[in-house]
Amino acid sequence: MSDTVQPTAYNSAQVPARSFRLSGVILWVVLFGILALLGWGLVNSQATRPEAGEVAPTFTMQYFDGYEWESRSSADLAEFRGKVVVLNFWASWCVECKVEASLLESSWLKYRDQDVVFLGITYADVEPNALQYLLDYNVTYPNAPDLGTAISEEYEITGVPETFFIDQSGVISYVQLGPLSEGQLNGVIQQLLQQGGV
Repeated sequence: MSDTVQPTAYNSAQVPARSFRLSGVILWVVLFGILALLGWGLVNSQATRPEAGEVAPTFTMQYFDGYEWESRSSADLAEFRGKVVVLNFWASWCVECKVEASLLESSWLKYRDQDVVFLGITYADVEPNALQYLLDYNVTYPNAPDLGTAISEEYEITGVPETFFIDQSGVISYVQLGPLSEGQLNGVIQQLLQQGGV
């Protein structure tokens, strides 16, 4: 009698069972991933954007390279407490932004000595194009790129142009989606100047 160990018979039924188990695990992982993404999207879609009557989210803006305003290269929104702030989101590729560009600049020159400050935030733009836009429209109020779109996300903007009017106490007074008209811009600023801060 031989002491040789006989090989175990190959059971072909075991391979499909293992493949089935592995496929099941992969299916559950994919399903879990999809549900997680849907859940995140649902939470994100229910995030409320700052509206009139709410405190404006604070942020720090780092001006474009080589650009200074009042001998500084950056500013924080909180520094402008006590002033009316016109916060405008724009982009050089935005056609409607060009419609209001000259109006914003002329209004800035009109109100800058009346405790009103204009701030421009460039959304999803390329710096050379944004700088050329500022030159083309002779924009002199402070502007900054929105690095990583952090400020735009904080304000939950839906597109450009979009403008937030912030009163002297740091509360959003009015939000304009799309380009501003001269009557709108002057009307809101004058109303805020008349009511004063808290």
